[in-house]
Amino acid sequence: MLSKNNQKRPTKAFSKADQKSNFFDAVYEVVRQVPRGRVTTFGAVAEATGMRMSARMVGWALSVSGNARPKVPAHRVVNRMGILSGRHHFATPTLMQELLEHEGIKVRDDTVVDFKKLLWEPPLKRL
Repeated sequence: MLSKNNQKRPTKAFSKADQKSNFFDAVYEVVRQVPRGRVTTFGAVAEATGMRMSARMVGWALSVSGNARPKVPAHRVVNRMGILSGRHHFATPTLMQELLEHEGIKVRDDTVVDFKKLLWEPPLKRL
């Protein structure tokens, strides 16, 4: 393709589908590291993938992670206040809470009790 000055434009290295797939894989890789009995945030996962401003995209990636292998413990990712904001993306509205409680995490009013104490910060991606 030629630009206005009749010079070739560089082609994109990855298609949008490839970029989405790479981002989703990076999200899944970070979330799989969250220790049992701990939680992290959408923003922390985004920052760890090198996409600091993409917390909503992390939520989107996790909402379609059900068929990913190895499994992705999406129930361990909450919003920045410890609220189970992704709970509606599970098979039942209470499943996210049930999975967390099975790991020993207490939840009250859809919020992780002792959130700051249970918060796990993933290692940052090195550029």
